[in-house]
Amino acid sequence: MQIGPCCRATVDSNVMAAPTGCGTALVTPFRQDGSLDEQALYSLAQWQIQSGIDWLVACGTTAETPTLTDDEWLQVLRIVTEAAAGRVPVWAGCTHNATSQAVERARIASRIPGITAILSANPYYNKPTQEGQFEHFKAVARAVELPVILYNIPSRTGVNLDPATVLRLAESEENIRGVKESSGNLPQITELITRAPRGFEVYAGDDNMALGVIGAGGAGLVSVASNEIPAEMGRMIRAALDNEWSTARRINRKYFGLLQANFWETSPGPVKAVMAMMGKIDENYRLPMVPVSPGTRARLEKLAGELGLLVHCPQPEGDLRTS
Repeated sequence: MQIGPCCRATVDSNVMAAPTGCGTALVTPFRQDGSLDEQALYSLAQWQIQSGIDWLVACGTTAETPTLTDDEWLQVLRIVTEAAAGRVPVWAGCTHNATSQAVERARIASRIPGITAILSANPYYNKPTQEGQFEHFKAVARAVELPVILYNIPSRTGVNLDPATVLRLAESEENIRGVKESSGNLPQITELITRAPRGFEVYAGDDNMALGVIGAGGAGLVSVASNEIPAEMGRMIRAALDNEWSTARRINRKYFGLLQANFWETSPGPVKAVMAMMGKIDENYRLPMVPVSPGTRARLEKLAGELGLLVHCPQPEGDLRTS
């Protein structure tokens, strides 16, 4: 897929603001030969927007981003922004354990028309101190003018981003506008929400904690399950934000099993398996990710069938950009 001038969509000023609601951490579809399935990615982003999702995250954890080359990372961002065409915000994942590389990625992403924010996680493997993380994120923020969303995911990176460090960063750099919190620690997240300055948003990073985080005052969710059920997750989160808790709890009860099932094995294994069962993508991974086990696959298929998700939706023929 050639990404040309048509990707230079004018982004509505409201799209540039820190959003509320539900954003999807997109999977990255691959072909059987391991190459990037550009058409499937474009189609997936289009379906997400048509289903009412509030924003898209490209090249996050769920995207198997560590397996992408630099050129592929850039191509994914361009495809997603072209599909979005300024209709919804698009966050670019710019995580690296070398600060200089994270800064360079943030600079490159910020020059792509349609990218509205930079999402950057704790430096992995290095296990920096709180001061090291402060300097790392400060360098990323100072490299760009776009909003920067911090991403705290200690289960993947080996280090926690403490609330005190987040608050120092928010005070230090005015374009650090929020944090995706995937610590799984609700008291920590609640402390951050109650102490955060006005205009700094805290997003749930775990589907199964979304209602708890919103109940504490969070701004929304960056979701894995919305890859499979974007309309339903969007309705649930917006209902919670609108204080329509009976609706939010009803949707959560119906799909909570799926939210849990997406992590029966390492993500994005289960979510890609279910999406393949739905006919949305071909189920292909890049090592070290592998398909889910036969036992997990059988359980996923049973659950997806009970939820009415096993309806094959063939990919439309031709190039969706011309439709």
